[in-house]
Amino acid sequence: MRTPSKWIVAVVVLLLAGVVGLVLRESRLKNAPPAPPVAAAPPVTAPAASPASAASEPAIHYPIEAASAPTVGPTDVEQVLAEVFGAKAVRSMFQLQDFPRRFVATVDNLGRAQAPSGLWPLNPVAGRFTVESRGDVQALSADNAQRYTPYVLLLENVDMSVLAATYIRLYPLFQQAYEELGYPGRYFNDRLVQVIDQLLATPIRETPLAMHLPTVAGTEKPQRPWVLYEFDDPALQSLSAGQRLLLRMGPVNERRVKARLAEFRRLVAVEAARR
Repeated sequence: MRTPSKWIVAVVVLLLAGVVGLVLRESRLKNAPPAPPVAAAPPVTAPAASPASAASEPAIHYPIEAASAPTVGPTDVEQVLAEVFGAKAVRSMFQLQDFPRRFVATVDNLGRAQAPSGLWPLNPVAGRFTVESRGDVQALSADNAQRYTPYVLLLENVDMSVLAATYIRLYPLFQQAYEELGYPGRYFNDRLVQVIDQLLATPIRETPLAMHLPTVAGTEKPQRPWVLYEFDDPALQSLSAGQRLLLRMGPVNERRVKARLAEFRRLVAVEAARR
């Protein structure tokens, strides 16, 4: 069994799913119809790599110690998550169908322009995204931050060693799901660290952020127009989906989340250097 300091590599994955993944529904810019249910993909058995192909595979920058084969089956995921978050929270907050695939897809999409809703691993926060009038400008309402605070508190109070141990138990499922999503030979934990670096680079804006509804073609009005809001500042609107949602959480929550991510990132870098 590894020491808690080495287990810390697990923390950010569930941080991203627990806070950022919960608010991704707010960052969707298009009122697209929901994606169909995710069907569980059959296991993929990769052929043995030849010396030449092995040499051409990308290097693993942030390896973690986990069993090479899953020690937890897909049907056991709910029980494993309940040991960390509690059964009630898991049943009310998590999307358990094909959870490993939902999880890795969400983490990957945090670093991209859009985050499709079909594979989110958790349910969205309650309520709706709101703006307020400031003269002639529509600005992000401070009330939005209150919706996210309970989830931030949950993450700040969770037992990190238990969370990390759970990630290690589930990691073979995450790695398999990542390869089946179209990244054979790529290492999921490296992608996780890459996304963390991007999130940590998100600017913190203390002043209210001006927003607007884009022009929608056609005569039919969107049923949920608040999901279409964009930032007036093109530089902010061009950020990744994960960075935009951090801005929507408000500066206080953003700092609290980024502080945990920064601590995790520092420990991961130290561990990688020691190998």
